[in-house]
Amino acid sequence: MKKLLSLLLAVAMVATMLTGCGAGGNSNKVGVSMPTKSLQRWNQDGDNMKKLLEEAGYTVDLQYADNIVETQVSQIENMINSGCKVLVIAAVEGDSLGTVLAQAKEKNIPVIAYDRLIMNSDAVSYYATFDNYMVGTKQGEYIRDQLDLDNATGPFNLEITTGDPGDNNAKFFYQGAMDVLNPYIDEGKLVVKSGQKDFDKVATDSWATENAQNRA
Repeated sequence: MKKLLSLLLAVAMVATMLTGCGAGGNSNKVGVSMPTKSLQRWNQDGDNMKKLLEEAGYTVDLQYADNIVETQVSQIENMINSGCKVLVIAAVEGDSLGTVLAQAKEKNIPVIAYDRLIMNSDAVSYYATFDNYMVGTKQGEYIRDQLDLDNATGPFNLEITTGDPGDNNAKFFYQGAMDVLNPYIDEGKLVVKSGQKDFDKVATDSWATENAQNRA
């Protein structure tokens, strides 16, 4: 439900930004840049956003970057040069788009950061997301409840894996979960056998499944 609300919020922002653009030509063209098609949620988000925007009368250029920063930068450049009046971007890496977004700013193209915060850039007009810390909290609470940590004696072995260090959301997911689990780790009821608990040790570059599998 929260993901749906953030998607609807992004669509509403697009409509607000294009209200004063006028009609004709490419004045209603929207560029939507998603990080990858390898995860179903990005397919669903991209398809749903395109559907909603087209139903509202906009032309949509939807692109997926295969989790490659350079590909996303090239796609965004093409969107800028093809006349997109608003950009909606779910970044592959939140701190790697400053240069290309400077081009958008020069052309007065508003940028909406979708789901993942875009950092190191002053070109972002809005950020549409959900409560990422709460998502992490729910993950931690699920582990706590399933293992009945408040009553069971344990110990239970646990290994921790989180997302890409360049994605600001991953830090919120991690912190929300660890705020729930750390008391049980300190108590010895949860045991991290590898000793790897800090964010920089458990992060997964590019959210790549193969990177997480190799570490496991």
